[in-house]
Amino acid sequence: MKKRGSEGPIIRIVIATGISSVVTQLYTIREFLSQFEGNEYVIAIILFNWLILGGAGTWLAHVFTGHGKRARATSLGWLTICLSLLPVIQILAIRVLRDVVFIRGSSVGFYPTVLFSFFTIAPYALIIGYVLPLSLFVLRRQRSGFPGTRIYIIDNIGDVSGGVLFSFFLVYLTTPLTALFLVNIVLCGASWLLFFRLRVSVVGASISAVLVFFVSICGVLVEKDAAAFHKGDTVFYKESLFGRIVVSRDSGLYTLFVDGKPVSSSQDEMMAQEAVHFGLSQVDKIESILLISAQGSMMEEVEKYQPQTIDYVELDPEIISAAFDCGIIKKMKGMSVISGDARAYLKNSGRLYDAIIMSLPEPGTFQLNRLYTHEFFSLAKSRIYPGGILSMSLEGFDNYITGQKSSEVSCLYNTARSCFKEVAIFPGQRIFFICSDSTLSYDIPSLLRKKKIKADYISDYFYGNLTPSRIGYLRDSIDDSIPLNKDLSPYMMRLVFSGWFLKYSTNPYIFYTLLAGLACIYIFRIRGSAYVLFTTGCAVMGSEILVIFLFQILFGYIYVKIGIIVTIFLTGLLPGAWYGDRLARKGRGMFIITDALFIACMTALIVYLKLSNHAIPELFVYVFAFFVSVLCGFQFPIALHLGGDDSAAVTGSFSADLIGAAFGALVVSACLIPYAGIIGSASALIVLKLSSIMAVSTHGKDK
Repeated sequence: MKKRGSEGPIIRIVIATGISSVVTQLYTIREFLSQFEGNEYVIAIILFNWLILGGAGTWLAHVFTGHGKRARATSLGWLTICLSLLPVIQILAIRVLRDVVFIRGSSVGFYPTVLFSFFTIAPYALIIGYVLPLSLFVLRRQRSGFPGTRIYIIDNIGDVSGGVLFSFFLVYLTTPLTALFLVNIVLCGASWLLFFRLRVSVVGASISAVLVFFVSICGVLVEKDAAAFHKGDTVFYKESLFGRIVVSRDSGLYTLFVDGKPVSSSQDEMMAQEAVHFGLSQVDKIESILLISAQGSMMEEVEKYQPQTIDYVELDPEIISAAFDCGIIKKMKGMSVISGDARAYLKNSGRLYDAIIMSLPEPGTFQLNRLYTHEFFSLAKSRIYPGGILSMSLEGFDNYITGQKSSEVSCLYNTARSCFKEVAIFPGQRIFFICSDSTLSYDIPSLLRKKKIKADYISDYFYGNLTPSRIGYLRDSIDDSIPLNKDLSPYMMRLVFSGWFLKYSTNPYIFYTLLAGLACIYIFRIRGSAYVLFTTGCAVMGSEILVIFLFQILFGYIYVKIGIIVTIFLTGLLPGAWYGDRLARKGRGMFIITDALFIACMTALIVYLKLSNHAIPELFVYVFAFFVSVLCGFQFPIALHLGGDDSAAVTGSFSADLIGAAFGALVVSACLIPYAGIIGSASALIVLKLSSIMAVSTHGKDK
């Protein structure tokens, strides 16, 4: 005899699981961004592993439940209780194991990053993939013929709710582990109610719920300590909207970390002198200066020029607070502190400056790279008085410049040279680029003597460190054939991505070959409608990654906006699936129509990017994301109708959609965008959907 139950408790679990999964996924992405220096490629790696593991979990549900015949409501209850416990453990594991598995403070290669993320998220992602089809099988044991599309829609309601909760409430009001505690207590409660309704294992479920509560509370209490990945005492810790901000104190030295990377310290006089004097000494009279970020001790050096106004721009207001409170940055007379995106500020303010000094880390992320492109240099030039300068820097070299570093220097030099008449480059611990339309000098000590400015480090060590032969060696390494770094064709990011492999003596082509081989094996084993869902999953996640990277390029604050973008994509799936279910009987013709509309969307994006000169409003990005997701959500119920709505078809469709999405995330981010740019990536997605149209037209209805 079947145990007493109903649809209500199962549906509540599906919705609560959807909420938990999206909130956990978004906080996991943010955690990896914080631990791996804000590297946006990490977003795609997380999504790839998450979706592949989810697809594997879906397949396991099909196998272990005997095509749904052995599905039990109690199994669903215990699995979702486990799910409610895992998120806090997962985040703590990422924080703690990062410095156990890898050397503290070191960067991590591509393959170790993939493996580390795979194993840390595997338990949760596998169970998430297992639970959705299991929920459907349990419902079908209670009511035969429960539609697969309906469970897809119910799950999507939970996903959208989780995205909205994260994007508009949790990220502003709570810390990560507190947020995970709140949403997963709800999931645990829904699981307990299922046991209560079934009148089985209520005591065991109650004990498990208490354990979940206790572990989650412990996680909240140790959250700050778990983020202390550095040496010394933590004097400032903040989970801001833009990243993780930590200031440590060690032997009187304050160091500011952003997303795990040291960006400034209170005692770095040598770097401060180079950053300030290499550029400002070239200008006859300094009255107005724009600082895009700043290093410790820089203000003391800037003060020597007695400027009337200093505008200091920093994206994250929490960085400003931490730097001033801990004495890393000195407050000065005439200083205006601007919290916002430097590129947007330059575009909208209209102010002119005698000097713009960029004190930023390497352009190793799309957020930073957008301040090293031809478009940005053109904008910066329009905000500089005649005779003024733009100063920036890259990581330097000792005695020999590698081919990789030479390409990076050449790319940045050629890009700056396309906007400015003169670009002087100074080798050293950092390579400084001074850009101007006036004549520039390499004799910095002589320029400082004329201005009667004292800079001990430059006066004592400049001629010994920056010899004419060393400067000539760097200039001779410039390769004029290296392409310019542009917004939509970020050549510097291609160099960064290939350098990620080169630094660890690995090869990206092994990755490309393995990825292509796995995709081919999977495609040849699936049916026609499943192939369409594979391409749909690939297209929707590829579009999502495309939008994420495009947003980062155009606006530069994806850390705070990623929840909104993911939520918009999830929201579009809901009306798409609902309307697609109503038109499913029209069959493969609807596949062709929606694929054609997707191609039209991508074509419109390409045309808009070319005609708008990158002046795209943020709203356009959101509308585009929503419309693409509606089209992709529309196809899922049609595929179920063509393939049959039995258990095998449902799990096959879920699996094809997830695995396609996984490949879309990684291929677009790691292959297409670095090498083909945004427009080339959009064109590749068009070709993918053309193949889907051909597959539907050729194969017709599955047997």
